[in-house]
Amino acid sequence: MMNTRFLYFVFIGICMSQFAAGQISWQIADTDFGLLPAGFHVYKTADSLDGRPFLAYYAIADLKNKKLVFSTDTSMGRRLSPREYYQKNNNPLLVVNAGFFSFNTNQNLNLVIKDGKLLSYNIHNLAAKGKDTLTFRHPWNGALGINNHREADIAWVFTDSGYRWAYASQQPVKPLHDSMAVIHVKQYKGYDIKKWKMKTAVAGGPVLLQNGQILISNDEELKFSGKAKYDFHPRTVIGYTYDHKIIVLLVEGRHKGIADGASLIQCAQIMKDLGCAEALNLDGGGSSCMLINGKETIWPSDKGLQRKVPAVFLIEAR
Repeated sequence: MMNTRFLYFVFIGICMSQFAAGQISWQIADTDFGLLPAGFHVYKTADSLDGRPFLAYYAIADLKNKKLVFSTDTSMGRRLSPREYYQKNNNPLLVVNAGFFSFNTNQNLNLVIKDGKLLSYNIHNLAAKGKDTLTFRHPWNGALGINNHREADIAWVFTDSGYRWAYASQQPVKPLHDSMAVIHVKQYKGYDIKKWKMKTAVAGGPVLLQNGQILISNDEELKFSGKAKYDFHPRTVIGYTYDHKIIVLLVEGRHKGIADGASLIQCAQIMKDLGCAEALNLDGGGSSCMLINGKETIWPSDKGLQRKVPAVFLIEAR
């Protein structure tokens, strides 16, 4: 039997970690970014997080404000920096990097929906290694979508170029493992899967928060296996609150003495403390970059250079 004294200190450690994350002091930073529209604000913190140097920003936008337009953009087979997307899209209010991609091909590896059209698809056929080199694993990735009624949802999503719509489950989907390179949504049994009719959406993974509870589905999504969810990195996280606000969180990292970054668990707790009902991790590390009115928030970890990415999430002000 495990020593009860040990269990007690483990419990206290967990509680202290969550308490520390919850005590982050955020300061409104609107005036740092010029004129901002109603229903949109920016916050900054330079507090320590669990004893480590920490620096982060988050933007919060009212989904019900019809003067704010939530959209996406892709560069179709190439990559652009966030600043290039800013210029390409007539200077939107917010530009932030979205899902994961291949450095070799510049291909999006995750879903992107713009104006109701699927522009990019999740990759569902990951080749296995070692003794299982002739088999494939088929994960579903987490995604955030906004429908025509300006309602947000985070779900686990399946896409295929042969389908008009993405399909979604409101619970994590265990990946199939077989010898087929191509798989179909009908092969997944035991899940309540429905068409996901979104006007705007981006995918990434893993999901961090579901129904107000921390639920990190890295095992189901085959992302950050083992202890990687505890690693400290720059992060891009998106979620929505119960009162219909979109929150985009950017955590600076790999900046010694100033910003260590954050773990996925810490990001989940931060989003929960900010009032999110659901939250999703997007591509982080050197890709993490958010512009507000064209001005950078965090310092990109690639020596301050904005990494070129094939897709972004946008907020425009009419």
